[in-house]
Amino acid sequence: MTTRRVSSAFLFVFPFIALALVSARDLRVPGLYETIGGAWFIAIAIAAWILGARAIVSGNAAEQRLALTGILLILPWALIALLWVGLGAPFQANASENHMRYLVLLTSVVVVACAFIVLKEDLYDAGERFYSTIGFAASIPAGAAYLVCISMSLAAAIAELEGRDAASVGGSDDLYSALEFVACIATYVATAAFATSLGEVQWLGRIGARAYAVMSAALVVLLMLRGVSFPELSGDTAPWYARPAFIAGIPAVPWLMPCLLGVVMLRRAGDVHLPGRTL
Repeated sequence: MTTRRVSSAFLFVFPFIALALVSARDLRVPGLYETIGGAWFIAIAIAAWILGARAIVSGNAAEQRLALTGILLILPWALIALLWVGLGAPFQANASENHMRYLVLLTSVVVVACAFIVLKEDLYDAGERFYSTIGFAASIPAGAAYLVCISMSLAAAIAELEGRDAASVGGSDDLYSALEFVACIATYVATAAFATSLGEVQWLGRIGARAYAVMSAALVVLLMLRGVSFPELSGDTAPWYARPAFIAGIPAVPWLMPCLLGVVMLRRAGDVHLPGRTL
């Protein structure tokens, strides 16, 4: 049980450490950042396996789905921990790094959308259909908006990598801002609804469920105060980590709380997978 507690604690803090590693541009040294990212990813995989991911290969169908949900929810930030060490902001990265950045984001869009679908099914089976339906409904426009705006960014990155005019390929900045704003808001709403649903079926403590809802609401307020337009970030502006409203709208940040919900799902999968325990 001690190893599972340590694994759970590690998985709860790893995305925040990954966020710090992403911003440390000085770590982007060939050989160094790959080593850090690889070691970090292996540690995440081991912790997830110990906590409950192993149920995906040795559990019954219900346990496997719980484990799958947890794996899918933490996977985007696991990929960030693996590949984004020292990446920094887009203006700090080179064309190849930004191309990889948007490939990871586009992959994560699909992964998170799949995770929310499976999570909805888990909660339906547990008997909670109100908040889980709200969460699923909000996840649909979130995924669609993310898919389009990240695809725009990826197209621009490919054009830049090939030496073409990125502005003529990526599309309107105003359209990107509007889509990204909708994607973030809808993801925060989905997260709050799913957390409340988890509280209703007692897979998450009531205090924890309320904390997710309050944090989601606070981030929505920050985004609304920021406005629809995505703010400028360059060497001449204040750093991103000093701008809370900017942080709330960073494309990967809305997936941070779902990542933590993924830890809850892995822990649940591991709990019911223990001898003598059932759903």
